[in-house]
Amino acid sequence: MNSISSILQRLSAYRLMWVIVLFDLPTITAEDQKIANEFRKKLLEEGFTRFQFSIYTRACPSRESAEVYVRRIERILPTHGKVGILTITDKQFAAMKIFYGNKKGPHPDGYQQLQLF
Repeated sequence: MNSISSILQRLSAYRLMWVIVLFDLPTITAEDQKIANEFRKKLLEEGFTRFQFSIYTRACPSRESAEVYVRRIERILPTHGKVGILTITDKQFAAMKIFYGNKKGPHPDGYQQLQLF
């Protein structure tokens, strides 16, 4: 039974996906700032979590689910600025090393939540 559990756990680490949205939006004018803030707010409404100021992440139970969120983000893209959308496996996300200054920090909270799936 342990071997089946182990196999399922390894497979799920590749099936579970993360969508990462990275962006650099203009904030020169008050209107630019409003548009950038609205984009951030919409990301939060879609269940994304702020990783850094212009990087948001969302855990998804499958590649199909991740693709749904990618399409949702494509529909709310601002007219100016640069936005990148990256989709990676849970295994790849878990391999990320995070530092605060020169000290290694804890992994993002979202990873522990994803383990509940």
